[in-house]
Amino acid sequence: MAFTNQDLRKAGLKVTLPRVKILELLERADLHHMSAEEVYKALIEQGEDVGLATVYRVLTQFEQAGIVERHNFENNLSVFEITQDEHHDHLVCDVCGKIIEFHNEVIEDEQIKVAAEHGFKLSGHSLVLYGICDNQECQDTIR
Repeated sequence: MAFTNQDLRKAGLKVTLPRVKILELLERADLHHMSAEEVYKALIEQGEDVGLATVYRVLTQFEQAGIVERHNFENNLSVFEITQDEHHDHLVCDVCGKIIEFHNEVIEDEQIKVAAEHGFKLSGHSLVLYGICDNQECQDTIR
């Protein structure tokens, strides 16, 4: 989902250079999940003159406007991603912090069944699976 300057205005946000740069960075990032610090470092590497406090402020504004989602994973890992149309869940590596998105219809169906068995109507959910990714350095930590 690509956001435009008009989307920023509709969300009640002025179109400022830091907002536009942060939005562009998140939309085209190889990493779909970036911490505020990673966003800040990427902007500095691009030669942008932006402060870390500005990055935090803009990301919080984007979250409140529904432009990004914040995920708070274990180990105090807080990352942001552009809000997507389709739901997905996450796998998080305990060693390197790698995050993998996945969607599994069987898991989705089972969650609905469990909720119904308890008379619960779901309004949403978040599933995060923690473990060790396939990176050899991470695998070596468990041997």
